[in-house]
Amino acid sequence: MNIWNIAWKEIKSNLRNTRSFLFMLALPIVLMLILGSALSQVFSSDYSVGEMRLLYTSNWSDPHISTYWNHFTEAIGKEGVKVVQADADMDGKEEVRTNRYTAYARLDDSGIEFYGSSRNTIESNIIQGMLTVFADRYSLATAAIQVEPAAAQAIVASAGEGGDFIRETALQPNKKPGSFDYYAIVMTTMIAFYSVISASYLFRGERTRNTAVRLMAAPVSKGIIFTGKLIGSTVINLFFVLVVVLFSKFVYHADWGNHYGMVVLVLFTEVLLAVSVGLGVSFLVKGEGSRAVVMIFTQIASFLGGAFFPVDGMEGVMRILTNLSPMRWVNTALMQIIYADHTAAAWPAIGLNLGIASVFLILAIISIRRREAL
Repeated sequence: MNIWNIAWKEIKSNLRNTRSFLFMLALPIVLMLILGSALSQVFSSDYSVGEMRLLYTSNWSDPHISTYWNHFTEAIGKEGVKVVQADADMDGKEEVRTNRYTAYARLDDSGIEFYGSSRNTIESNIIQGMLTVFADRYSLATAAIQVEPAAAQAIVASAGEGGDFIRETALQPNKKPGSFDYYAIVMTTMIAFYSVISASYLFRGERTRNTAVRLMAAPVSKGIIFTGKLIGSTVINLFFVLVVVLFSKFVYHADWGNHYGMVVLVLFTEVLLAVSVGLGVSFLVKGEGSRAVVMIFTQIASFLGGAFFPVDGMEGVMRILTNLSPMRWVNTALMQIIYADHTAAAWPAIGLNLGIASVFLILAIISIRRREAL
């Protein structure tokens, strides 16, 4: 019963602490709004391109190539590329330079000479990629025709029929996070890890308020006090985290997937990790030094964990450093759960959280048992 009384006292103290209450709730919600709005284009998958017009001249000695080229132009025409054959008196390069056409291609037996527009680089690169596919397909057919003419016909004809030799399949290709979805996740995990700050003050606060002596005089053991404070801090910080999750879901319409139980379990173990680290540091580092250590560590972990910008694709030393951030492995697990329905991805994160939390709790328990006071 004493454990629950101490835990309830911690919960009420945090709820009455207006500064802590606003910090744990207002900070992530405001950052979601600011970063989600400001960086919405970064996470957008909708890109529009301008009109694509290809001007070309051809001088092939083999009439079959013209047939294959006609099939190809019909195919890319369906994709929005307007293909026009140049008149005899037209200067293709000048047409591109004056922006009347996106690109100009000169085709003959030696290959394709391509001239793209510097004004419309995206559209020009798209057309260049299409022509590269045609050239590669024709080169393949030229090699195959020496072995089996029927196979060569199928290879070149597929350029116009949309045939694919390599098929790509994605798991839920349309399900990926937008800006608000991403920052809802990373701000939630960030504020969950910020539990380390309040946890580092659990016993240090009793000492600074001179209430530690009264606690030691009470008919309860240090173990009961420690357990009650651990439970109370974990519960109240998890409550703050869940409020942020619900707010982001119903106000910002962030996507939290369908596996809510697993998401909550991952967040719970992260809160437990943060509280354990905070307790451990408060006993291992004396005085105000523990506060400085906690603040520096949380800021670095937030930066490396992707709280302010995505850290995917890092290489070398930065990749190693990002993988050391607890928020990094928690964010990765949540992304896999929400956007790939891969619930098994939660277990490595849960295991790391519980394992590291156990180490810091053991260190804190050993330290408190050696102390005469709190």
